[in-house]
Amino acid sequence: MRRTAAITLLVAVGLASPGVVAAVPPPPPNPSDAELQAGRERSQQVAGRVGELANQLAEAEAKLLELQAQVELTMEDANKARVDLVRAEAAHAEARRAAEAARAEAEVAGQRIEQHRERLDRFVAGSYRQGSQIGSATAFVGSRDPEEVLDRALYLDVISRSELDVLEDLQRARVEKVNKDSLAQAALAEAEATRRAADEARRAAAQAERAAIAAQDTQAAQARRLEAGKAAVEAQLAEARSHVSGLEQQRDRYQEWLAAKEREEAAAAQAAPQSTGSGGPARPVSGRSVEVVVSRALSQLGVPYAWGGGNSRGPTRGIRDGGVADAHGDYAKIGFDCSGLMIYAFAGAGVSLDHYSGYQYQSGRRVPLAQARRGDLLFWQTGGRIHHVALYLGDGTMVEAPYSGAKVRVTSVRYGGIAPYAVRLL
Repeated sequence: MRRTAAITLLVAVGLASPGVVAAVPPPPPNPSDAELQAGRERSQQVAGRVGELANQLAEAEAKLLELQAQVELTMEDANKARVDLVRAEAAHAEARRAAEAARAEAEVAGQRIEQHRERLDRFVAGSYRQGSQIGSATAFVGSRDPEEVLDRALYLDVISRSELDVLEDLQRARVEKVNKDSLAQAALAEAEATRRAADEARRAAAQAERAAIAAQDTQAAQARRLEAGKAAVEAQLAEARSHVSGLEQQRDRYQEWLAAKEREEAAAAQAAPQSTGSGGPARPVSGRSVEVVVSRALSQLGVPYAWGGGNSRGPTRGIRDGGVADAHGDYAKIGFDCSGLMIYAFAGAGVSLDHYSGYQYQSGRRVPLAQARRGDLLFWQTGGRIHHVALYLGDGTMVEAPYSGAKVRVTSVRYGGIAPYAVRLL
């Protein structure tokens, strides 16, 4: 339109000033309809390929999210197995101490029994040598009177009963100690079996954790390959669209030239300058706040994902999660997680958000997904629980901090698992 106005002004000046001949410049290139159609078809073909790759990437990333959840579950299983092993080892140590104490007590009881048996044997042998064995008449020889005989009988009876009672008590104690030792040994064997089972469970859980992480890494590598392939095809699409856009601009310039020529001829026929306005309907402009939010988010493209990272001032150091984020070293990276990137983007428009995607889903006005517009928040959920957020850019694209090991990026909207509502803050 500016070119048309300039041509019109030139025509007006030429007609108003005698001796000045107004000349419209030579016509610009005018692409044929066949060229335009061929360019558009090429653009559509490449766009279709981009769509296919976007779907494949969405499926790969959905699988990656499933594997990430599986890794978290196996990590928890491994943590449980480690705790169970510590408990089993403590119980085994306690059972071993109890068994050793019972064995020691049984040995002491046995020694005491042997000592008293020897004492009893000496008593009996001595009574035979002295002719005063228990219950024999010789034990009473030399008694001075009947009363002494009764005293000797009572004394010998007490001695014999005392020795026999002691022997019985000690034998009973030995049986009890042997039983305790047997029970302690059984408890020790059970504790040992429990410890071995817990150790085997720990090894199995660790192996499952390693397998889950390996599967996740393989899937992540596939997602990266698809992302790279998609980026390459998107570059081809941009080139094809640029080519079509160039042809269409050439056609537009030709049409402007043609219109300017027609106006010149009409002005010349009237022999009076006619001025035409260059105006047209004003272009709708996006809200300033929305563009600030979008601009801030896009300014962080390529910044590493860091779980727990990001605030209103920019990327921050990630934090430990005891799982996948730690495996990728997020705690040592400066970057954003998904909700942290949204905090930074909307801080530019004076909107404060919590560092949790679930709360961000509750932070604004919900609109049906089909009515989402540039600057709205998109969310993903599993089992009704929100676990990811991204910023909608329009035309089916979004900017996000996707997952550990990746970087802030612009990508096509993934519709698998997406929440039915977008959230509008501005």
